[in-house]
Amino acid sequence: MAARKSSARWNGSLKEGKGSMKLGSGAYEGPYSFPSRFEEGDGTNPEELIAAAHAGCYSMAFSATLGKSGFTPDSVHTTATVHLEAVEGGFGITKIDLVMEATIPDIDEAKFQEIAEAAKVGCPVSKALAGPAISLQATLKK
Repeated sequence: MAARKSSARWNGSLKEGKGSMKLGSGAYEGPYSFPSRFEEGDGTNPEELIAAAHAGCYSMAFSATLGKSGFTPDSVHTTATVHLEAVEGGFGITKIDLVMEATIPDIDEAKFQEIAEAAKVGCPVSKALAGPAISLQATLKK
């Protein structure tokens, strides 16, 4: 299996400094700063990149878990919201909310929810982020 790399550079103090993050594949490179992380400034932040990774991983894990049960989705759309909050001793990721909608022929609601939960537990990024509570809201679209 492949190992994946990304990198970040930071210059200056925490509040006045600026940095950039780059995916190892070169698919994304962009700025980040104190305002983009803790306020509403321009640029990205580590939590946004974690959210993208989690949404992508979960969507693929859900599709794989569906396939093992004999279902093929027409579409799967997942949004991950990573909550960064002040905690004792600084800041921490305290919660991740996954919201997924999928269109899947010939599946009932109970089986859909069972597979959705199994994919949440089995997703490699969910496993890596097992510290914060990860909630899931799954909607089967007809």
